[in-house]
Amino acid sequence: MTPFAVCLVGIAGLFALMILRTPVAFAMLCVGFFGYWTLEGFRSAGGVLLTESYSAVSNYNLIVVPMFVLLGNVSSVAGFSRGLYDAAFAWVGRFRGGLASASVLGCAAFATVSGSSVATPVTLGKVALPEMKRLGYSDSLATGSIAAGGTLGFLIPPSTGFVLYAILTQESIGRLFMAGILPDLLLMVLFMVAIWTVPLLGQAAPLLGVIVVSIGGIHLGVFTPVEASGVGAALVIFMAITKRRLTFALFRTAVLETLSTSAMLYTIVIGANVLNPFFAVTQIPATLGEGLSSLGFGAYGTLLVIILTYVVLGMFMDGLSMLVITVPVMFPVILQFGFDPIWFGVVAVIVIEMGMITPPVGLNVFVVRGIAGDVPLMTVFGGVTPFLITMIVGLALIVAFPQIALLIPNTMFGN
Repeated sequence: MTPFAVCLVGIAGLFALMILRTPVAFAMLCVGFFGYWTLEGFRSAGGVLLTESYSAVSNYNLIVVPMFVLLGNVSSVAGFSRGLYDAAFAWVGRFRGGLASASVLGCAAFATVSGSSVATPVTLGKVALPEMKRLGYSDSLATGSIAAGGTLGFLIPPSTGFVLYAILTQESIGRLFMAGILPDLLLMVLFMVAIWTVPLLGQAAPLLGVIVVSIGGIHLGVFTPVEASGVGAALVIFMAITKRRLTFALFRTAVLETLSTSAMLYTIVIGANVLNPFFAVTQIPATLGEGLSSLGFGAYGTLLVIILTYVVLGMFMDGLSMLVITVPVMFPVILQFGFDPIWFGVVAVIVIEMGMITPPVGLNVFVVRGIAGDVPLMTVFGGVTPFLITMIVGLALIVAFPQIALLIPNTMFGN
């Protein structure tokens, strides 16, 4: 078999393993190892497995993940998330759809300290959904605002999606973090506009202070993203202890959840690092780039094809799986057409986040459905539809005006 044929068999096997519910990390690991073995021999495949596994887990930049995850978990168990929601309600509660708008703001604020699209609706949903139900909000708007607000977690720093994208493409984590700020604010405003159309500040001060110190410190160049993650985690633990909100049992729960999440991501990175050399040997990225060029769609036509591919994949796969499988193939194509890699990272993450609320999978929809209890699944999907439309509008604006994503990183780090 030719290397290209071996690659096609490998990709088919990868999807087959995931359909059989094999964890994506081990699916990539198996396909990468056996594919490389087929083309280069067992000894070379073993060498790739050893060296890539070690380089993946010893990557200094990945420390960002467990530190920020720990920060978010401690904030959740210590009850700080309630203060964020109360403050958001104080700011926008008097406006039309104020409680739903407060939910979006609260999700954005909590996402800033957790970086998780799943943890955000779980945490804020437990606080916001009962309040919206008590005040007579429709089930669709209540659940839709929480599910959509949770998608901000993958875009706003410290985004695990940006960290993983940076590791896969060797781009700057700091630039990606800064690139996500304006697009995230844009989506947050659009979400609130969608809510409008169809100060308890002291309670929020602890987490708002952590946000200012960690993200502000990166912006001012006081410390790196890795250092910011450690500082943020230490600050929130210290505040939780001094306020007597953190018992040993709660801290143990937060640490165990952090270990589980971090181990999952590290394993995915190992799998991706083993899969990528297999793709490189088969020349599939170069072949795909030549194939797309020969179609004559041009740069933006090709970008549209890539975005539509992400949309389709997002209906069946979770965000991290899409990222690690597609970026090694799509990234060389993006560079070939002259697109900015930081800007494309923002575009890719937004499209992946759209998949979090798109049928038939819509992971955030299922998460919120589990919290809401008796609300039908189709009601939740109906509720997220206006937010999905606004995400499409926001994506179109970022594609049309790349400076929305590039202004802050270019100002801080230069072009």
